[in-house]
Amino acid sequence: QLRLVESGGGLVQPGGSLTISCTTSKYTLRDYSIGWFRQAPGKGREGVSSVSSSGDLTTYPPPARGRFAISRDDAKSTVYLQMSSLKPDDTGVYYCAADWSDSGTLRAGGYGHWGQGSQVTVSS
Repeated sequence: QLRLVESGGGLVQPGGSLTISCTTSKYTLRDYSIGWFRQAPGKGREGVSSVSSSGDLTTYPPPARGRFAISRDDAKSTVYLQMSSLKPDDTGVYYCAADWSDSGTLRAGGYGHWGQGSQVTVSS
């Protein structure tokens, strides 16, 4: 069973930056596509970024383009989400998800493995 662990969440001021990480200790993420999802209070999970297993294809929804950047370091079995120009609307629990597939997707149903989430709060 692939176990994903997110880290790096916290409190950041509007306009600030934060990088969160997703890693696994027992298995390599090399053959998995990875997605990052955000769940705000009272709302469903929305995809904010995905990366293919090769790392060649990344996807972002319009609100995240130009502000979020996903990257992967397969040697460390870690995927990063760099977030900048953060807004209060970016507040939520951020989850990483993995699927044994080539291409990533922003659909939550496309992933079979999920982490426990990391809280990101954007507030002054």
